[in-house]
Amino acid sequence: MNLSEREQYIIDRYQAGEAEMILVFVQWCHNHKLDPLVVYREAYPNQALPTKLIEINQELIESNENVQIETSLLLEILQVYGNDDLAFIVANYAEKLIDKTKKG
Repeated sequence: MNLSEREQYIIDRYQAGEAEMILVFVQWCHNHKLDPLVVYREAYPNQALPTKLIEINQELIESNENVQIETSLLLEILQVYGNDDLAFIVANYAEKLIDKTKKG
């Protein structure tokens, strides 16, 4: 594998991981009846919504799949990919959800 192929392999693996991160985020939002596009905009109000986020959200809505995602897993994945602002917003939502559950 030459340098160019190795670089492309790394880029491809990163992009695949990023798509998986988006899927986990979108699924977590759907699990908690949150709109992932709204949550993302809270974290990054000055950025356009990523095309991949919109696509994955639509695919998940159409598939109607429901896989439970632990908040701790989502937070860890977001931080690995440097989405600290989004992780902060998700943590705030998670705290509100816990408080809501405790109150009944």
